[in-house]
Amino acid sequence: MVKVVIVEDNPIFREGVAAFINATDGFNCAKTFEKYEILLPEIEKINPDVLISDINLPGMSGIEGVKKVKELLPDTKIIMLTIYEDDKRIFDALLSGATGYLSKKTTPAKILEAVKEAYDGGSPMNSNIAAKVINLLRLQTTKSNDNEIAISSKERIILENLAVGKNYKSIADELNISVHTVRYHIKNIYSKLHASSQSEAIAQAYRKGIL
Repeated sequence: MVKVVIVEDNPIFREGVAAFINATDGFNCAKTFEKYEILLPEIEKINPDVLISDINLPGMSGIEGVKKVKELLPDTKIIMLTIYEDDKRIFDALLSGATGYLSKKTTPAKILEAVKEAYDGGSPMNSNIAAKVINLLRLQTTKSNDNEIAISSKERIILENLAVGKNYKSIADELNISVHTVRYHIKNIYSKLHASSQSEAIAQAYRKGIL
């Protein structure tokens, strides 16, 4: 059972997505919240697999909230769901620890698919947002001596696939290796880039000129 929590200040949208999740076998929306100030005291007790979060919330922003959740529960996958598609918000959300980024125009069925994809190790994004992310990261000009980090050719291919939102199984199939081997390579990538999340590893790779 995939346990989901939603943080969204629009009650109609929030409860609509929650109802769709709860109506689907294998998924449970454990609780919904209108802001992070209410969520954070309860988040460790709930311990969700996936968190769906609005980015523009009253009080604490979604970006700041995501950072705090990742400090408490680093393994929780977080999908930002928002009306905003500007570059800075997308980049800030991913650097804060978000796993994926979807437009609020996304249908409930597609949101559910994104929850499953995030749970399975992918980085769900609408195609237009994924294109923005790749272009934005490639425009990062901050290079450092860290270019000398010994990333292997296979690790680079895995990073490139992660950057376009492919999940572990898709990468394993493409490289003709097991999912376990993909996870092993990703663990090494995190260690080399001093990253604690998939999105952070991708951002670091572009910043350091590895991708």
